Amino acid sequence: MIRSIILFATAAAVAAPAFAQTADAVPAEASGEAAAGTDAPPAAANKSDTNDVIVVTGSRRRTDDVLGEVSVLGGEDLANAIRPTLGATLASQPGVSASGSGPNVARPVLRGLAGDRIRILTDGIGSLDVSASSSDHAVAINPLNAESIEVLHGPAALIFGSSAVGGVVNVIDSRIPRHMPDAPLHAAGIAAYASAAKEKLLSGKVDVPIAGHIVAHGDVSWTKNGDLETGGFILARPLRRQAAASPAADVRALADLRGKLPNSDGRTFEAAGALAYVDGGLNIGASVTRHTAFYGVPIRYSLDPDIESEATHIDVHQTRYDARAEIPLEGFLKKVRLRGGYSNYNHAEIAADGEIGSRIFSKGGEVRLDLDQRDTVGGRGGASGVQYLDLKQYIDGDEQFLPPVHQRSFGLFTVQHLEQGPFRVEAGARYERNDLKADASDVVGNPNLKRNFSTLSLSTGGRYALSKAWTIGLNIARSQRAPSAEELFANGPHGGNASFQVGDPDLNIEKSVGFEASVKHASDAFTLTATVYGSRFGNFLYEAPTGEIEDDLPVYQARQGRATYTGFETEAEVRLGKIGGVEWGVEGVADATRAQIKGVGPAPLIPPLRVQGALTGKAGRVNGRLEVEHDWAQRRNARLELETAGFTLVNANIDWKPLVERPDLTLSLAANNIFDVEARRSTSLLKDFAPIAGRDIRATASFSF
Repeated sequence: MIRSIILFATAAAVAAPAFAQTADAVPAEASGEAAAGTDAPPAAANKSDTNDVIVVTGSRRRTDDVLGEVSVLGGEDLANAIRPTLGATLASQPGVSASGSGPNVARPVLRGLAGDRIRILTDGIGSLDVSASSSDHAVAINPLNAESIEVLHGPAALIFGSSAVGGVVNVIDSRIPRHMPDAPLHAAGIAAYASAAKEKLLSGKVDVPIAGHIVAHGDVSWTKNGDLETGGFILARPLRRQAAASPAADVRALADLRGKLPNSDGRTFEAAGALAYVDGGLNIGASVTRHTAFYGVPIRYSLDPDIESEATHIDVHQTRYDARAEIPLEGFLKKVRLRGGYSNYNHAEIAADGEIGSRIFSKGGEVRLDLDQRDTVGGRGGASGVQYLDLKQYIDGDEQFLPPVHQRSFGLFTVQHLEQGPFRVEAGARYERNDLKADASDVVGNPNLKRNFSTLSLSTGGRYALSKAWTIGLNIARSQRAPSAEELFANGPHGGNASFQVGDPDLNIEKSVGFEASVKHASDAFTLTATVYGSRFGNFLYEAPTGEIEDDLPVYQARQGRATYTGFETEAEVRLGKIGGVEWGVEGVADATRAQIKGVGPAPLIPPLRVQGALTGKAGRVNGRLEVEHDWAQRRNARLELETAGFTLVNANIDWKPLVERPDLTLSLAANNIFDVEARRSTSLLKDFAPIAGRDIRATASFSF
């Protein structure tokens, strides 16, 4: 059904040129693209250029006009941060950490929230994979093709789903072209090698005008890595003590494991093709993408000699179809945008002996229609729309922890703003209907298990400009989230999470009330953003250990209770001026989250206080950066969760543009974790078995012409 809607919408939009008019203002884009008809890449700016960056809000606006925290990674900053996984690419952004399971799986964690509480998008449409259901499932979005990556909090997050209580990550790419290339051929690419995992990375794309207003696009990317070289022992200290005290020799040997992280190798391949019609603000196009990956999940070693430790590889295949139609209009509406995606996804979990333990299949898609209003003379404007999601998922094999599930979701949303002088007020609302049906006859004895949920989420915020440089803001949100299929219907062993998961079909809607207060300063010499936030949850959904053992795995039951999440983020940059022919600057980032479940204790997998500081320098065509990051120990731990030790990382990189006539050719050399320390992220479910990379020397070359 979704695929038919996408094809129909694209065909219908082809007849739209007669209605197309050149927009009288910057086009409003949910995906944050550059102005139609220009050649500037979307949001391709450094962190220091935040005020000029376009961000995703359902309406294309500059960050000065967005209420809520926005972090944009683009341009040279993105080129330096790029990694094969989305979580690792974003891990240094304020308020962002990663739920890593080795070098091939890392999903973003926003302000301590992950899974179904954040939305991960590609060009405004969901990733259409199963990454939210388990920490060992990779996100099927390739950051190598990103032109910018945006992290959004605040009222406008409601545009993308009621589950976006934690925030939104949107990967902006140019897979469906938005502008005509100046030259007969536009090409860009990146190549890199990193020593810690012997990682090799290649990516390239081309855009070719082929007839009139038609543009053809193609891109391909490939990565391959071996087992990751870490900075110390594989097992965390408490586990090493237990292993060393074991009477079994093979368990005692685990205490001495160090260096390479076993079973962490991997490879990915992605290729895509697209066609688009571009005529001023009118843009119609479609693409087809094939994504494959084969990667190892670091071994969760058992210290019980009677339980075998499993080494699993996951073999991923996804074919995805995307379409977009954007029609500029006159009058009240500035633009109509239709965007859709359809995916056929499956992956197999393969044991060391080659036996397939289980297969997960997911098929379906998502369609959204956005109506962008033209700002009035009185400063009123906004965007509204509808969104529809239809997904079917089932598991075949020994680890059928979830019965076949069919999910339908329909949403209506609007975000409106009013700006008068130094004041700006913004409000958003989203109504969502979620229908979930499980064929649970083999799991819970009920062949027709259904749950229907209607949620209403509201958000409002205000900003006041104290001066040209200083602004203050406050946002308040009341959010409702329907339980996920895993929270409702799970009942079986899940090796990726090392647990026997038990859902509860009688769960209620999760509710929260939250706030975000910020102060911002922007001038030529100094930029600052400081934010404090907090959320109080009712019917907070979490997994609690029952103390029982099933299939040699601890049993975790889905439960609900009250919870609070609080924290802060701050980011600053000071330009020191030119000294000795070098333009110097300093940067700083600090963030922390505290989370408590009433009557239970600290929430699991929460990031600790983190501080980053950097000295930057620029001389001619050479840029340099020396960075220090310190993460405090995380001692506020959930039941059965071990303490995570603190660590300090020292990183450095240098960028060189060797050709004056080719400023878009950049050669980079980076050294990460220079002192080869043993470090673990407290947000990773495998933190006690899989430390992050040790010393890693990374060489990168990127070009565009």
